[in-house]
Amino acid sequence: MADPVAAMCEQLIKAVNVMMDAESNQRYRLEALKFCEEFKEKCPFCVPCGLQLSDKSQAAVVRHFGLQILEHVIKFQWNSMPQQDKVHLKNCTMELLKNGTYPILEEESHIKDALSRIVVEMIKREWPQHWPDMLKEMETLTSFGDTQTELVMLILLRLAEDVITFQTLPMQRRRDIQQTLTQNMDGIFTFLLTILQQHVDEYRRLKRLPGHELKAKAHCRVGIATLNTLAGYIDWVALIHITNENCHLLEILCLLLSEPELQLEAAECLLIAISRKGKLEDRKPLMLLFDDVAMHYILSAAQSADGTSITGDQPEGTGHGETRYTFLKRLCQVLCALGSQLCALVGSIAEVEVPGNLNKYMEAFLAFTTHPSQFLRSSTLTTWGNVFRHEVLSKDPVIVQMAIKYLKATTTNLVKTGFPSKNDSPACEYARVDFDSDEDFNAFFNSFRAQQGEVIRPACKIAPLEAFQVAGEWLQYQINTPLDTGNCMSKSGEGFCSVLSPSVVQWDAMTFFTESVMGQLFKILDKEKLPVDQGMELLQAVVNYETRDPLILSCVLSNLSTLFPFILHQPQFLPKVFYKLFPSITFEIVEESKAPRTRAVKNVRRHACSSITKMCRDYPDFMMPCFDMLYMQVKKLFANELLLTQMEKSALMEALVLLSNQFKDYSKQKAFLEEHMASVTARWLSGEMRSVLWDPASFLAFVGTDQVINEPGSEDQMGINRSRISFCVYTILGVVKRARWPTDLEEAKAGGFVVGYTSAGLPIYRNPCTEPLLALLPNLLALIRTHNSLYLPENQARLSETFKRAYDVMDVEKNLILAIPQPVLDVYDSPVYKSSLERMQGFFCTLYDNCYHVLGNAGPALQQDFYTIEGLAEKLLGSALIHLEHVPDHRLRPLLRVFMKPLVTSCPPEYYDSLLCPLLGLLFSHLLQRLNLRWQIINQRTSVCGPDEDECSGESQVTQEMLEERLVRLVTREVLDLLTVSCIARKLPEAAGNREDADGDEERMATDSSQLNVSQTADELTELGKCFLQHEDMYMTLLAISFNSLSWRDTTNCQRAATLVCWALLRQVVGGNLLPEAVTWLYASVLSALQMHGQHDGCNAALTQLALLIYDALRPRYVELRAIMNQIPNIHPEHLEQFDQKTVDPMLQKVGEKKRKDQFKKLIAGTVGKPLGQQFKKEVHIRNLPSLFKKAKPSKDIVSDSTKAGLVELFSPEHDDH
Repeated sequence: MADPVAAMCEQLIKAVNVMMDAESNQRYRLEALKFCEEFKEKCPFCVPCGLQLSDKSQAAVVRHFGLQILEHVIKFQWNSMPQQDKVHLKNCTMELLKNGTYPILEEESHIKDALSRIVVEMIKREWPQHWPDMLKEMETLTSFGDTQTELVMLILLRLAEDVITFQTLPMQRRRDIQQTLTQNMDGIFTFLLTILQQHVDEYRRLKRLPGHELKAKAHCRVGIATLNTLAGYIDWVALIHITNENCHLLEILCLLLSEPELQLEAAECLLIAISRKGKLEDRKPLMLLFDDVAMHYILSAAQSADGTSITGDQPEGTGHGETRYTFLKRLCQVLCALGSQLCALVGSIAEVEVPGNLNKYMEAFLAFTTHPSQFLRSSTLTTWGNVFRHEVLSKDPVIVQMAIKYLKATTTNLVKTGFPSKNDSPACEYARVDFDSDEDFNAFFNSFRAQQGEVIRPACKIAPLEAFQVAGEWLQYQINTPLDTGNCMSKSGEGFCSVLSPSVVQWDAMTFFTESVMGQLFKILDKEKLPVDQGMELLQAVVNYETRDPLILSCVLSNLSTLFPFILHQPQFLPKVFYKLFPSITFEIVEESKAPRTRAVKNVRRHACSSITKMCRDYPDFMMPCFDMLYMQVKKLFANELLLTQMEKSALMEALVLLSNQFKDYSKQKAFLEEHMASVTARWLSGEMRSVLWDPASFLAFVGTDQVINEPGSEDQMGINRSRISFCVYTILGVVKRARWPTDLEEAKAGGFVVGYTSAGLPIYRNPCTEPLLALLPNLLALIRTHNSLYLPENQARLSETFKRAYDVMDVEKNLILAIPQPVLDVYDSPVYKSSLERMQGFFCTLYDNCYHVLGNAGPALQQDFYTIEGLAEKLLGSALIHLEHVPDHRLRPLLRVFMKPLVTSCPPEYYDSLLCPLLGLLFSHLLQRLNLRWQIINQRTSVCGPDEDECSGESQVTQEMLEERLVRLVTREVLDLLTVSCIARKLPEAAGNREDADGDEERMATDSSQLNVSQTADELTELGKCFLQHEDMYMTLLAISFNSLSWRDTTNCQRAATLVCWALLRQVVGGNLLPEAVTWLYASVLSALQMHGQHDGCNAALTQLALLIYDALRPRYVELRAIMNQIPNIHPEHLEQFDQKTVDPMLQKVGEKKRKDQFKKLIAGTVGKPLGQQFKKEVHIRNLPSLFKKAKPSKDIVSDSTKAGLVELFSPEHDDH
């Protein structure tokens, strides 16, 4: 047989070389690959060929392929191999371990890995039952030298990873191996520590001797391998093995922190050990690391790794490499983990005292917080927050002092410096290691700053006055420091800052710090303890500060808002604040400039308007004396129609309406609102506006979409028309959103707001804005109807070439939907030039959203006056819900979220039948058809991919398809959210559909099965749901949406529907006379969903639970369910028969609920689909061995009856010589 083996080996070597040669032709490479794969599957010479190819005389790639052949044999042919072949392969493998590799420093790492995998695959199949001496053999192997010792470490590590981490074995085999490992863990740990100590000692001895560098390096390599293996075990072994002998293991690891070649792996082990959870009592010994000796080793290692120290000094040059920096990160994580243990143990039932040298630990921690690396700084934040919030630690004098030091350090950390592309800070060097681009750094820093705000707040609780002092000193310093524009000159003009100018980053950081501190200060300090005089001094300084730089002025306005609460104690200062704010409302860099405003200027103007609105919202009583002055100023500003944007006007109007609520007099407030809205009412109800709003053709002509724009100036007149429509809708929205009656019932009665009481004795209020708003409502509904009609083909045809894409998704919105990051740097000082098309898209988008916001707020604001409008349902059906089949998905979302959902939640029960049932009946019926069609298209796209698809699909087409799919996903979640709110009586978490960043990606699909039993409790209907139940067609539509959505390609949606909705709806009708076809469809829908989503644990759990509930409830009456079960692939008929009989006759059921669920899960396992990456993977079958832990019956115990030739002897050392 030698000749055919040799010939085959020669062919295999040629094939491997062809595959691995970069110059090979693609066709030859594929043929070689096919030949090799067919050889592994079919050739009877696999073992001899594999052994011959893995001989160390061969090239590395050939040897690796030879080892792969042996691994393939063990994985896929082991169960059918004769015993003597298994023994032969095992002996040959052990021989390879002893003599089949080059010395440790010469051997390729992938060869070592492949060889260790072969041994582990045998261990997984035979240990401990048939290879009881495996651990002894591994120990013996280490006596052959460094190479073998390293291989043994790799084997033990790989074994732990496969059994514990990746769990790539059947349950019984995994349990056998894990329990045997656990039983032998004392010996394993002793063995590992002995190896580690022995080789570290040799390494330390030899590295000092000239000429022994290679030997020392070999011992070092073994030490690294041993530490890596320890890391694989420390994570899951009993804590006693880590804390044995007064934490001897941790002591060794701390000592190794001073060895540059071993310190990173030692730190990894230390981190894993300190991060362990478990019983508090078992974790107490970990506090030993707070002792002086352990802390000394950790700090010394950190100082050494940082070049000089970790007190924040700049490292010299770029001398310390990435490895040292990585080690610093690990040490930082070690200190963080220590902090977590400290917080868990101190003040707990473990009765651990505050460590005596807590100050030393906190100083070390502070050193990392002040390190130049922004990443290291950010790593400490969670621990700082935990310490500052800790009930016991936060009161310790050391922590109080540390809180003050932390707050001072934060004044540096909040400054945005360290961009990878720059060299203006020590942080830049580290940023180049941590971040790929300035955009990456910027995204990180924004998150980092938000985290710092979360920590500043509890630090303020500990030392509020000191925090105020730090904030005040920083604010005064910035006010007194001349502006430094730096090298980043603004495009706005000479002398202005850009977003990266030194002064801007300092002002920005200081503003954030001040907001965080003052926000806490007013919450936690009593009025008499507030530093009012110092606060007013700061406010005076801010008011007196003058600047024309828009970026700085924006920060000034933020500080003004932040310090405003101090005015409550000195009201006479209020006019000065207004005189500071009002010029900012009309702020311009260059007066009368024709150029568009920069984003920074727009922000200043909006900031000023929003500040006034916020003051009126939060302090209406205090602001009320200034009402007349504010009203006069607003009138002056409104006199010039072009002076303010619609958003700025809206904010100021809302401020006035908020203050008018303080009249607490219905008649007076109503008169004010009528006067306030007079100009808008006149324009909105004019004949010209009516003709525009009621006719799509007139509307398009009025807003200018029928014009071809060649020069920007030629569209001004139409721009004014759009502006006027927007202003009217903004005004209506501001009033309906802000006008309210007094919250105090007595005040409301005295002011004439109460018009009666309900049968339950609750007051019925009237809103002073009702009459003016109801007069405007018909034209608003007409505008909504016209807007929906714009998507009809005949109206689309009226768009000019310039505005063909006027209804498309705006680029900004598109980027949000697709989660494409916005450009974040240097955008504030560029004029915001918008094309005619962009302005038109913005107009349609804002107008559409605002119209639905008005309708969504009308119910809560007007209450019975809205719901009693004659023919309201017909009016809404004829406006908001007309032509829905033509409305694009991105316009459907505001309809669902900002109109229908508030309408459902605020509608009184007496209007369910007359209003909500007609509206939702039509809407859900449309949505079912729409979403079925949309998902059908998406599924076809996903499953049918032409061979040349990539070539013919341009980037824009791919982006468009991604956008469409993402929008369908978001609309689907909005629909499910609306359905849930309408029908399910249960408090739900925030709907995924309301978040732009709601995850739809397969990689991050829900795997949490903690909601498995939620569907048992979420089975109550709301009153509205019970109302739907009376309308059979509508209820069937809801069931169809819920069960159809299970098979739409959106795992998040599937899990929510299966967990919260499907059974809650179905449970109400299971006792009725459902058609057999309907029952069959419902059950098949769940099984189809398992086929699509069952690969995800969370979906699998929810769908399995739902299928079982349906089967239990309906199988006794519908034999059709049994027929469906018979069609499941690989189902065992006898198991199904047993389960089915127990379902039909509950008296036969004796098993517990959990066991029954497990039985059902096994029955339907054939329906569960595999992920694409697993669909064509060859199955590995590992047989279970005789149980270690249950005593078998003597008559069947074949192992105990065969002492010589039995399976136990298979891998015994006696066979090694055969």
